[in-house]
Amino acid sequence: MALDKPYKDVPGTTIFDADMSRKGYHLNQFCMSLMKQANRERFKANERAYLDEWPMSEEQKQAVLARDLNRCIELGGNIYFLAKIGATDGKSFQQMAGSMTGMSEQEYRDMMVHGGRSIEGNRYVGEKSPARQGEKA
Repeated sequence: MALDKPYKDVPGTTIFDADMSRKGYHLNQFCMSLMKQANRERFKANERAYLDEWPMSEEQKQAVLARDLNRCIELGGNIYFLAKIGATDGKSFQQMAGSMTGMSEQEYRDMMVHGGRSIEGNRYVGEKSPARQGEKA
């Protein structure tokens, strides 16, 4: 029996739950391997060969090669593990987050300094259901 996951209807959001953890296990283990200098050097010398040592899906490998972090997240990557790829590339977390939102690092920084993104359009779908309208906060 599948678990009820009411959080699945938050627009533009991928929740890292137990299912996603299982899906991205090898992707995240690859990322953690980049904590060792020798592994970072091997990865930088031949990214594809290093990725092929890991039992990740071809989609996961392609997402890493493309540095498509949003796709990596969809495929089970956890942002805290994926940050190791950015660090290997010499990128800050702000640079990575900016790339994931389609903003420059400066635009992302400015947005965050001024309160972050608007919640409009980002509430979960069930929040607007008639059944919820009568609830008190």
